[in-house]
Amino acid sequence: MRVSLIAGTMLAANQMFGEQGELAGLSLQKVSELVRKRSVSPVELTQECLKRIERLNPILNAFITVDAEGSLKQARQAEAEIQHSKWRGPLHGIPVGLKDNIDTAGIRTTAASAVFADRIPAQDAEVVRRLRAAGSVILGKLNMHEFAFGGTSITSYFGPVHNPWKPDHIAGGSSGGSAAAIATGLCYGALGTDTAGSIRIPGAFCGVVGFKPTYGLVSNRGVIPMRPSLDHVGPLTRTVSDSALLLQQLAGYDPEDITSVDVPVPNYTEGMRMDKLSFRLGVPRALFYDQLDPDIENAVQQALVLLSQLGRSTQDVELPEVRNLPVAPTGAEVYAYHAQYMARSPELYQEETLLKLRQTAEVSAATYIDAIHSLERLRREVKKVFSAVDLLVTPTMAIPPASIPEAEQVELEMIQKRQLSPTTRNTVPFDVYGLPTITVPCGFTHDGLPIGLQISGPPWGEILVFRLAHAYEHATDWNRRPPTW
Repeated sequence: MRVSLIAGTMLAANQMFGEQGELAGLSLQKVSELVRKRSVSPVELTQECLKRIERLNPILNAFITVDAEGSLKQARQAEAEIQHSKWRGPLHGIPVGLKDNIDTAGIRTTAASAVFADRIPAQDAEVVRRLRAAGSVILGKLNMHEFAFGGTSITSYFGPVHNPWKPDHIAGGSSGGSAAAIATGLCYGALGTDTAGSIRIPGAFCGVVGFKPTYGLVSNRGVIPMRPSLDHVGPLTRTVSDSALLLQQLAGYDPEDITSVDVPVPNYTEGMRMDKLSFRLGVPRALFYDQLDPDIENAVQQALVLLSQLGRSTQDVELPEVRNLPVAPTGAEVYAYHAQYMARSPELYQEETLLKLRQTAEVSAATYIDAIHSLERLRREVKKVFSAVDLLVTPTMAIPPASIPEAEQVELEMIQKRQLSPTTRNTVPFDVYGLPTITVPCGFTHDGLPIGLQISGPPWGEILVFRLAHAYEHATDWNRRPPTW
């Protein structure tokens, strides 16, 4: 019923998006410049976003909670500060959205589950604290795959997130609401989390930029955990420059987070700017380029040709034990968090999530410990690859977004077979390796669905990743094509 209603409103939605004002179509970086010059106010930006959310969210289902009153209050405060020459930086007065597994003081944080339907945290997550310190305007909380346990964002207590390009298709997950909101101008930046690809999958499927930093660079404190040994927090944006601006504020040591690593944080925006590139590009064909959708294969091959012209050279490489990744055994971490809630109220979970959780209960302590040892070994071994190359290039996804009914069927089949979802095939390894990885738009399928290109760098190599992604983005126009319904 919901899909048919959406199909019936496609024309109206297309008109809404097609008639977007200049503000809605601008990048975070551009509106930040306008705010600083006082050419536009934070209140105007926030009002524009709230209007678009009101019009488009019934179709996309990207937001779970919209804090209209609170965001306008924040915007008015930012406006007053800027008028009195108290500009805090490029995020000051900029409306952003947060995935709904990131704690916000006084605003419910549900993880898209009935288990936490009325949960209101007392404290902000560390990444939210940093955004507030920068003067960002928090619009609300974005829909997602329940407890981040999937790559489609259709398994949600609040209903599925819909793809901005074809609303009867999946947006990807688990940060589906974040990607859909960015693609349609509902906010200028969004945060997601990535454990098996949950930033990059929806980024690729919705045609936006999704960035997963090096493991330990951004604090996970105050984020509802999925698998702490693999969890990353990162931005979804319209451009690579926007991603660098957000990461600048998020990155840095958090002494209260045991996964946080104390390393220097460079200036990402300045570092990505380089007149001439000279990169050795590694192409791990053995797994990542096998059995690709023909449209994706063609788009990525064209991208590789362009990248080889932008950089210096390309060569095939092999990554360590890429076919034997210790993902499933780390499910013990999932079970450890959910055991009390499963015992108390199993009926509150979505059926697919509960099935997965019950499977994680079967992981033994010995298996889990072996998996953690393997994980640490792989993170050390993968560093050796970067003695021969500077960056790795792969397709973000091997397949395009499925229709929502198709995805529901495949997801259930994969759970029953105890197999990883096909949507995570090309993304999971880089969570295991802990490497900084970005997805950028690189084309469209014959059905008009976005295709993503994935670029990965060595640990703490964020600037290298941004630099190549930024150069590719400026040599193409894929990210400047908004959804047309």
